[in-house]
Amino acid sequence: MRQGFLSIGLAVMAAGCAQISVTDQPVAPEVSGSDQTRPVSRPESVATAVRPPAGARTVEQFDTTSAEEKKAAAAAAQDAQASGAGRLLGRTVASLGDPAKPGLWIKTPLVRQPGKGRVVYPKNGKAVELELIPLDGPATAGSRMSLAALRVIEAPLTDLPEVEVYAE
Repeated sequence: MRQGFLSIGLAVMAAGCAQISVTDQPVAPEVSGSDQTRPVSRPESVATAVRPPAGARTVEQFDTTSAEEKKAAAAAAQDAQASGAGRLLGRTVASLGDPAKPGLWIKTPLVRQPGKGRVVYPKNGKAVELELIPLDGPATAGSRMSLAALRVIEAPLTDLPEVEVYAE
C-alpha cells in the first residue's frame, strides 16, 4: 500500500513537472494599448545620493542624507504648505522602504510618473519635500518611504504612519 501511494505521488509530481517550462530568458506578460508599462528612470537626486556603507547596522549609518539636505527639504515643504502650493494626491499608509536606498523619496501608487512633491505627516504637521516615484498597484495600496524622509517628518520607523502626498 505504501508503494502504491509513493507511485501515485511520483506520477502526480511528474505530471506537474510537465507543466513547467524552463527558459533562459524571463518572459514578460503581453500588454496592449495604453496599459503598457514602460521603464522609468530613477530621479537624478535619488540616483546620485550617497549609498550607506556595506556594514551598516544602525539608523545613523543607513541614513546618509546630510543634515543640511534634510533641513532644506523640510523648509521647502513648510514654505509650500504655508503657501498652499501643490496638489493633494491623497493619503497613503507609508512603510519604511529599502534603507539601503539613500535620499528623500516615496514610492507610491498615487503617481504615474516620477516628479517632485511633498509628504505631510498629519499627526505632527511635519512635512518634507521629496522625489515621488511610481509604484505599481491600486491607489489604495500602501507606499514605501525612505529612511531619511521618515526621520524628517519624525514618523515612527517601525509603525505604519498615514501621510498626505502632494505633487508640485
